[in-house]
Amino acid sequence: MGDEVSLTETVVPLKPHFVLVHGISGGGWCWYKIRCLMENSGYRVSCIDLKSAGIDQTDPDSLLSFDDYNKPLMDFMSSLPDNEQVIIVGHSAGGLSVTQATRKFAKKIRLAVYVAATMLESGCLTDEDVRIGAPDLSEFGAVYEFGFGLGPDQPPTSALVKKEFQRKIIYHLSPLEDSTLAGMLLRPGPIQALLTARFAEDHVVDTVPRIYIKTAQDRVVKPEQQEAMIKRWPPSDVYVLDSDHSPFFSTPFLLFGFLAKAVASLGLKS
Repeated sequence: MGDEVSLTETVVPLKPHFVLVHGISGGGWCWYKIRCLMENSGYRVSCIDLKSAGIDQTDPDSLLSFDDYNKPLMDFMSSLPDNEQVIIVGHSAGGLSVTQATRKFAKKIRLAVYVAATMLESGCLTDEDVRIGAPDLSEFGAVYEFGFGLGPDQPPTSALVKKEFQRKIIYHLSPLEDSTLAGMLLRPGPIQALLTARFAEDHVVDTVPRIYIKTAQDRVVKPEQQEAMIKRWPPSDVYVLDSDHSPFFSTPFLLFGFLAKAVASLGLKS
């Protein structure tokens, strides 16, 4: 009855989806400023808690393999639709998580971003990898509280920077309220599990563009370590922040700006 109307289906493109991965001892909570800025700008954001971090109650001293520690991120990536591509961002040791994700889910990742992060193509495969990729805080003295899940005569299975050193080492340029919050929420990190992060050679990882965001006043992953990782496995671009190890606290607007710039470089819009 009456004229037939032809309806053309309108396909609305998905807004860019950021997946944010914390470093050792942190949690999804550390991204709260960045998440707020991103969501207010129209991006979709997922903040992952790896095992024993954030609200995950796993005992870090029970985690002895990186695959176990990183399982929440792998499960999340697996749950994404096959036609969705995300921008994955890793901070500090979260860079190892990002690298593993790009190896297994390259087709689901549009861009990998390393923020003051451990960017090692093969993970902690050699002593040199550990030297340039793992923090060396010995200049500050005995800064760690260790856990010994395998017994007191075995290597430590977890570590946490003591409260009296946290601001000086990790947050020295960050607002005092943020370092106070971190001191309440940081948890021992499963260092034994991280040292087992070793990845077989697979060139699929190089199909995912990578960006590195350097932190020029970092006392954890020092600038010279960041330079060594960049030189060894060059990313497509490098940005520099005048920041401590925690730019999500110390320079959140600038960090957000770099992430937005990275999105723009891909031709994506919020």
